[in-house]
Amino acid sequence: MAAQFGRRLRKGVTTTAVAAAAVAALAASQAPGVTTDGQGRETTSDTTPSPEETADGAGATGNSPYYTDLPPLNSPNPAPSASTGTDLSGVAEAGIPATVLDAYKKAEAALRESKPGCNLPWQLLAAIGKVESGQARGGRVDADGTTLSPILGPQLDGNGFALIRDTDDGAYDGNSSYDQAVGPMQFIPSTWEWAGRDGNGDGREDPNNIYDAALAAGHYLCRFDWDLSDQRDLDKAILSYNNSTDYLNTVMSWLEYYRKGTHEIPDGSGTLPTDRSDNVTVRPSSPATPSAPASPKPSTKPTKPSGSGPSKPPVDSGSPSTPPGTTPPTPTDTVDHLEDAGTATLTAMAGDAFTERISARAETKAGKAVAKVRIRFTVVGDTDTTFTGGESVATVVTNSSGVAVAPALLAGERTGPVVVQATVVGRTVKGVAYKATVTERAADTLVRTGTGALTCTAGGEFADAVELKATYDGEAADKVAATATIVKSILDPTANDKGPYFKDADGKAVRTLSGLTTDADGLLTLPQLYADDTTGTFLLRVTTAGGATTTVALTVTAAGATASPSPTVSPTA
Repeated sequence: MAAQFGRRLRKGVTTTAVAAAAVAALAASQAPGVTTDGQGRETTSDTTPSPEETADGAGATGNSPYYTDLPPLNSPNPAPSASTGTDLSGVAEAGIPATVLDAYKKAEAALRESKPGCNLPWQLLAAIGKVESGQARGGRVDADGTTLSPILGPQLDGNGFALIRDTDDGAYDGNSSYDQAVGPMQFIPSTWEWAGRDGNGDGREDPNNIYDAALAAGHYLCRFDWDLSDQRDLDKAILSYNNSTDYLNTVMSWLEYYRKGTHEIPDGSGTLPTDRSDNVTVRPSSPATPSAPASPKPSTKPTKPSGSGPSKPPVDSGSPSTPPGTTPPTPTDTVDHLEDAGTATLTAMAGDAFTERISARAETKAGKAVAKVRIRFTVVGDTDTTFTGGESVATVVTNSSGVAVAPALLAGERTGPVVVQATVVGRTVKGVAYKATVTERAADTLVRTGTGALTCTAGGEFADAVELKATYDGEAADKVAATATIVKSILDPTANDKGPYFKDADGKAVRTLSGLTTDADGLLTLPQLYADDTTGTFLLRVTTAGGATTTVALTVTAAGATASPSPTVSPTA
């Protein structure tokens, strides 16, 4: 481990006091009683999980080599800004390719639902993904999240590595003699057989797909009901992935680094690691063509017949169809901009689903539609409007016409404008901003539920409460705001200064009440009504948002007098 730190620090920080402090801190994390396992890795008796906890001694990766590059010593928080003079060293390394980052966050959300007690942070998946594959080789993945070429570890033939003979007939790793770790999270085939998950909903469990691999890694880390917010359980989970204290320390260093902040970068632009735990230095041939970890060429043994097992990953034939040092463009690489694909006016009442859906089309510079591109729709701003399901972000792949249709929007309770931004995942190009409007809940009909006369003697109180029902399009209108006023006349809606009244919180007479709201059944029951010494017939007008109005007659008689039937007053809209 000291040699690895030395290589890192000689890259430009050996003279700083901060570097010395970092080395001291990480060196101190090596617990007493360090021993060496059969592969020359350091382990400790107090942190190594027991056999029953690890399920198999090889862990998720077969204890395959991993990248030992460490994060920069400076904070990842500063945003890049040439004008402010901010030290930007290390900021690029804090970035995570867009599709890869999306996969980690989706896996965290899935585990939050299925295993909430595990408390899996997506930053842990990012840390493991960094040391296992350099975030899928800097994010070289297609629109579905599958790596553009297989990521394979060295064959585990016992020659400097563990000995794990073939368990999958080469179905996952293309090697029918020995197993190799596969994909961005580097699962060995025997582990993937039971740990594999379908993270992108395509019906397959593919270790070469970052969505599948990230979800599988999350379930693997949470499989023993560990609470990853507890450092002891966190250590056990990481060591169960690769049983090495050096591995634990490297993953923890990236975990803490990502917890301080990170940001999304375009797919394929991630910083590539170079130093590996087996002392192999991996050098990319160019920034656009990161090379895989050094490994023997996979076997070209034919795949199993359909339905007999996992599909076999594509294997490098040794005869590339493109010149060395170049990579064929992905559909995402060809996108120049997004266009609105005919989205209609977006308006909905609070609490209702928008009837129209947002659609965007991915196009080349020449205006040609681009299929199989991931479009991210994000509800931005201070609003509680979401997509159905409660999410503020939705990612959709464009169809053969280059169009992606977002899930339906569900209006929240906050009224006013809402903005939804459409962007291309993994590429910085012109997007589309959609404007939506949330209006207040409304009623188009308001009627009194009772039919009896509302009477009272002067100076007394009305025996019957006034109850009304609000509807909209024939359905009960809930949570609709209403105002009740004792008006001067049918033609004069201003508040009367005499006659029946309500009481405010201080017991004072008021003849206008605002802030009233219908209940879940659209019912509105007014507070107790009282009468002063003025006799006669008075009008109570109730108005709701949306304009529904009804007027109710209130009769006040002298003490001892017999009340005549109240006049019938029709509701008005």
